[in-house]
Amino acid sequence: MASVDVVDVRKAYGSQEVIHGVSIGIKDGEFVILVGPSGCGKSTLLRMIAGLEPITSGDIRIGEKVVNDLPPKDRDIAMVFQSYALYPHKTVAENMGFALKMRHAPKAEIESRVRRAAEILDLVPYLSRYPRQLSGGQRQRVAMGRAIVRDPKVFLFDEPLSNLDAKLRVQMRAEIKELHQRLKTTTVYVTHDQVEAMTMADRIVVMHDGIVEQSGSPLELYDRPNNIFVAGFIGSPAMNLLKGKIKLNGKASFVTEDGIDLPLTSAPQGSDGRPAIYGIRPEHFALGGEAVKAEVSVLEPTGSETQVFAKVGAQKIVGVFRERISAKPGEALPMAPDPKLVHLFDKETGLRLN
Repeated sequence: MASVDVVDVRKAYGSQEVIHGVSIGIKDGEFVILVGPSGCGKSTLLRMIAGLEPITSGDIRIGEKVVNDLPPKDRDIAMVFQSYALYPHKTVAENMGFALKMRHAPKAEIESRVRRAAEILDLVPYLSRYPRQLSGGQRQRVAMGRAIVRDPKVFLFDEPLSNLDAKLRVQMRAEIKELHQRLKTTTVYVTHDQVEAMTMADRIVVMHDGIVEQSGSPLELYDRPNNIFVAGFIGSPAMNLLKGKIKLNGKASFVTEDGIDLPLTSAPQGSDGRPAIYGIRPEHFALGGEAVKAEVSVLEPTGSETQVFAKVGAQKIVGVFRERISAKPGEALPMAPDPKLVHLFDKETGLRLN
């Protein structure tokens, strides 16, 4: 196992820079997830760590060693791809042991390591099968097994669950997290799915347009996003972000662009009349009380909860409630935001104010 340090790394294709001086420190044994929308640079960064993509400037260290000029095979990493990348003409056992065979490892060692990985991943009954005889989840476990047998310093995962159906993704999330807890191998995982990031990571790095917007534990990012981008990206459904301005008239409040008052517990000094964004998570509404009258657009009951899509003036909001709600489209529903859980952001810079 080893730490991974990305130090002021930049990547350019000709005159077009796509990674802008990114620095990330990953501790030995840590599970770090790079998350962000398509095109944010997360997969490019992972490929640079793997040695599949040259860096333009900066340093990448694995352990204490700068690996900028080392080929992938000499970096002591193992990568699991979205596409599984299994050899169709080889059995599960042959696929898992292929890298060791190419290193001319003794046959007994190959068989021992393959058997151990198969036991960890519940693949023992499938060792003599071919990839075409396996389900998608089983193929992904074989790809993970091929990485495990190498006993690398670092695991790299590039959107490994994208090709699986919803139920299998949930199952495989738990399996990958459990695998990490057993092996304690440093892991860098790339996904665009923030639910995967929230449920699996020790630490999340949120990327956008080739820069790091924020890094922290899942709950740190959820409870205290640094800016509007992180606030809107982390969380499903996303945080409600309402435009308006701060009002300080004895008691702090927020007035939307439509003139609707929303509660605040406090606001920065000297911010009276300051244009701002009022952020509130969908689950931080209550029904009744000092509520805002929201016009219902759509109800989505999921069984355990009900999602309410509505409008406050001309701005759209989403609320999530445990109660069974029977409101019809067009009806006014009293939705009260919890002022203790409100996030305030500057309208111009997008940065957090409270």
